[in-house]
Amino acid sequence: MTIRSVLLFLLAAVTEIGGAWAIWQGVREDRGWPWIVVGIAALAAYGFVATLQPDAAFGRVLAAYGGVFVAGSLAWGMVLDGYRPDRFDVIGALLCLVGVAVIMYAPRSV
Repeated sequence: MTIRSVLLFLLAAVTEIGGAWAIWQGVREDRGWPWIVVGIAALAAYGFVATLQPDAAFGRVLAAYGGVFVAGSLAWGMVLDGYRPDRFDVIGALLCLVGVAVIMYAPRSV
């Protein structure tokens, strides 16, 4: 169950961050409408991926995903835009991922 959840968070990050990045490329980097359309489609896919999480609590899933989004955005920037995070970016991302683990995977007594 945890592995599925982590994989869904990663897929959500790729679709959401990728979609936003594609729109950015279309608008800010003047790459045109095809990039924007791909971005819109990816963002729509993200909306569906989030619903596949095993946990049924919308607030919990989206709150935890926020931490994945933070770390994923920094990673995306490193890989595709040559961004180099400083130590505070890295510390912040690690704190967010600890938050994801606590929110989603801490043992609960239901």
